Amino acid sequence: MSSSPSIERRDVVVLGSTGSIGTQALDLCRRNPDRFRVVGLTAGGGNRSLYESQVAEFAPVVHGLGEQASTDAAASPCDVVLNGITGAVGLRPTLAALDAGTTLALANKESLIIGGPLVRDRARPGQIVPVDSEHSAIAQSLRAGAAGEVRRLVLTASGGPFRGRTRAELASVTPEQALAHPNFSMGKVITTNSATLVNKGLEVIEAHLLFDVPLDRVDVVVHPQQLIHSMVEFVDGAVVAQLGLPTMLVPISLGLGWPDRVPGAETPIDWTRAADWRFEPVDDVAFPAVDLAREAGLRGSTAPAVYNAANEVCVEAFHAGRLGFVDIVDRVADVLRAHDVPSTQTLTVDDVLAADAWARDLAHHLIGN
Repeated sequence: MSSSPSIERRDVVVLGSTGSIGTQALDLCRRNPDRFRVVGLTAGGGNRSLYESQVAEFAPVVHGLGEQASTDAAASPCDVVLNGITGAVGLRPTLAALDAGTTLALANKESLIIGGPLVRDRARPGQIVPVDSEHSAIAQSLRAGAAGEVRRLVLTASGGPFRGRTRAELASVTPEQALAHPNFSMGKVITTNSATLVNKGLEVIEAHLLFDVPLDRVDVVVHPQQLIHSMVEFVDGAVVAQLGLPTMLVPISLGLGWPDRVPGAETPIDWTRAADWRFEPVDDVAFPAVDLAREAGLRGSTAPAVYNAANEVCVEAFHAGRLGFVDIVDRVADVLRAHDVPSTQTLTVDDVLAADAWARDLAHHLIGN
């Protein structure tokens, strides 16, 4: 793989190096040593042998296991921090990278969603580069026009493994079935979130925060083939979309190299092969998670943190056999609607983490009962 000699090599810190995003990012760095140098690696510790082999290969300046190690690494001198951590524990590393003035390639959507204005207020314009495939697609499509020319954003969703099923039919879904995503191999929580469409609900809030577009102008459409990653509709009726294979290589490479592209990051679509592309509306009765996320986003403050935390507890309970599939979002709704959003206008990390803990406690209580 070749790269332009005019582009300076960037020092990269990868948080969550043993996960799907982290390993793919390191592969891109491995294939482009004249473009990227890995100077920091951290992981949660779930795959210590892989982590140790990564440290031995890349010899990073900073490395370690755990949340504090990730926060410290995010604040260390570098050009790009890739936050590939899963869950709310990614918040402090996100804030550390922003405070250090480093470009943040953000795959940890939870930190932006739960941090909301706390994260946005600390970010310089253009400092956060989205690594979610949908938001990367929107960022690329937005290059076609000015901010004032945008009518709406359209996030695409695969529909998950249960697309087309009624709510009644979803009642008997098993954990094994929920982990059978049609296009991606991901972790337990993210794959289940894709099946319930909670993941798409989180992405609606994320798009609202990233691109400063009102929630009622962020739509979701089901596109089972997942070749169109998302779209921007402009005021003149033009729609600009980003297309590509259903992988994460382009979003990750753009996260590391933004605004420059990495040649050969992914194989392009083969246009000589016939293909049918379909679009369908979301069934909000069977999959109420997107509407519930809009509710959380409109309430703002700590409500998105509550939505996210309650869902993580409910997903774990589902996989432990203590909660039904349709009950995941129902219990999240119960927790969210029991939450009193604080009246203070200034959100702190402690506020967010307190709301996260409160939501987890109430979710455990409701599931236990």
